[in-house]
Amino acid sequence: MHSCHKYGPGGFEGDGAFFHPFQRVSGVNMVGDTRDDGDKGENHDQSSKEAALSDRLGSLNQRLSRMRDDRKMKTDHPGPESGTASANASAMARGFRLSSELIAGVVVGAVIGWGFDRLLSTSPWGLIVFFLLGFAAGVVNVMRAAGVAPDQNR
Repeated sequence: MHSCHKYGPGGFEGDGAFFHPFQRVSGVNMVGDTRDDGDKGENHDQSSKEAALSDRLGSLNQRLSRMRDDRKMKTDHPGPESGTASANASAMARGFRLSSELIAGVVVGAVIGWGFDRLLSTSPWGLIVFFLLGFAAGVVNVMRAAGVAPDQNR
């Protein structure tokens, strides 16, 4: 059996040989660098590629910064050409109209049913029937206002 030895951070022993993760093995280190230290032409070529890449990354960073600044200015100071505020207000107004159509139908039906129950002593049947009729009328009004169902008054 092998005796256990401590070889430093990340090192281990296998088949009697010491191996460290950052050790160079026949011209290739473990990070994936395939160049030889003795070949300066390749080293110069690699550094020029890194410089070109660095320049492109810097250019990309500048363009992204400009685009972020432009977007920030547009969202911070919406002009009259944006139209998003009026579109949001219009959508909200339409939503309020549709919800008020439904609520009004239900409330009117419930009030009429309650009135019939008080006059005719038919509690709770008048309220139930007219509540359901009011709900149905509200749904039909919402569909007409939304343009789903054709308006018969035209």
